[in-house]
Formats: sequence, C-alpha cells, structure tokens
Amino acid sequence: MGNSLKAILAFVPSNKCQKYLLEDLEEMPVDKMVDLSGRQMRRLPLHICSFRGLVKLYLSDNNLNHLPPELEQLQNLQILALDFNNFKALPLVVCTLRQLCILYLGNNKLCSLPLELRLLQNLKTLWIESNCLQYLPEVVCELSLLKTLHAGSNALRTLPAQLQCLQELRTIWLSGNLLSEFPPVLLDMPFLEVIDVDRNSIQFFPSLAHLPGLKLVIYDHNPCRNAPKVAKGVRRVGRWSEETPEPRKRSGAVIDITLDEKPLLPPAAKTEPE
Repeated sequence: MGNSLKAILAFVPSNKCQKYLLEDLEEMPVDKMVDLSGRQMRRLPLHICSFRGLVKLYLSDNNLNHLPPELEQLQNLQILALDFNNFKALPLVVCTLRQLCILYLGNNKLCSLPLELRLLQNLKTLWIESNCLQYLPEVVCELSLLKTLHAGSNALRTLPAQLQCLQELRTIWLSGNLLSEFPPVLLDMPFLEVIDVDRNSIQFFPSLAHLPGLKLVIYDHNPCRNAPKVAKGVRRVGRWSEETPEPRKRSGAVIDITLDEKPLLPPAAKTEPE
C-alpha cells in the first residue's frame, strides 16, 4: 500500500478502512509489539487500543498531533515511541500509562511537559531531544528511577538544581543547546557516568575529577579555553583531550565506546528496558 493512500485512510473512521491501514492486524502480535512507524498517520487507529496486553508501541515518523483517550487501556505498555511527529503538547493520556519504562518524544514541537508526567514513576529512559524547550521542565526531576535523559538540540540555557534529586541518573545528553556555562548542578551528581555538553557555548570547564562515577565526558565544539580535568580512566572527547592533544577542529565522527550501562551514545535503534 502506498504511503499516500495510507495517509488518506488514516482519516477515515470506518472499521474496514482502519483494519486496512493496519494491514490485517486483527489480533495482538505474539511478541506484544506493534510498529506503525513511518505511515504518515494523522490519527491512531483505535483498534490498537484493544490490544490490552501490548508492551511496545512504535508510532515514530508520522503526522500525529494528538492521541485518543482509549490509549489508556494499554496499561501494560512499557515502551512508547512518539518521536518525529507534530506534537505541540504531550497528550495527557500518555501520563496514565503507569508501566512505561521508555518514552521517546524527540523531534516534535514541545515547549513544555505536563505536571502529570510525574505519574510515570517507572520511567527509566526519556528522550526529549530536538524540541522547542527553553528550559528543562522541573517535573522531569520527579522521575525518581530515571537513568537516561536525552535533552539535546533544544534551547536550554541552564538546568534546575532539583536535577540532583535523580540519584539513579547515569547518562545525560545536552548537546546542541545554549549553555553558556557548565551546569553547576552536574557537579553535585557523583553518580553520573556520561555527560555530553557537545555543541554549546561553554567557555570554561570546572574540574570534574571529583565525580567518582564518571566514565565519559563529551565537550567538543565549545569555545572553551580549557579541557575539563577528570579522574584517571575517564575518557574525554573534545579539544586538548587524549584524542586531540593539539587544538584543532574535529571531524565529528561517531565514537564507538562500550560501558556497563547502555546506551552510551544515543543509538540509532530504540532500546529495550533493562
């Protein structure tokens, strides 16, 4: 079926058209996963909401800007991918899915996140990159089990002090923002393993040698006058680091590193809950 025809049928509410859009997906798949990515959908087929045992739902790369209230029926959902859509606000029905572990919201038009997000207390991975966030919503600091936060390519200028409450946080990606100084709150988070502040406007880096959990810091493409000091064994990526002993412009090549916790670098594919 061509993508243009799928896009047209997505507007037609009849059961016949909806089932055609789902390509005869009559029952919940054995693997409890539905992937409707890249189908130019403007509305979610309601038939999906009848799969109450569904664990993974991928709706990436569509034209969605809202979700039906019936989505609340998917109380077993652990992974929800809404990236590369047209959401200007996170639908509140998402916040009713209490078992969510991984939520992908990147590449939308979000300027904020609702306070109801705090209800997702099982959330371990949150991707909110490439949105319109001028500040990191403080509600993120209430997600006590959060381990990975990807907030790159927004317009962040600072981070809230409450972020240090996230004692399970191990990886934070902040590349491509408007940080003019290294976020002070990160200096009080000794449990962090990966810090990425690539492509910001940071001119000076404080010492990070006191962070015992740190394994990798990426600080390239900043107008910095110094490299951050780190403890022995910590890998640095940026000017004057081990990889570039003399100041020069880096190529921006992808770095292949393996740590105990995953993902280390933002992966191309979606990850599974641990």
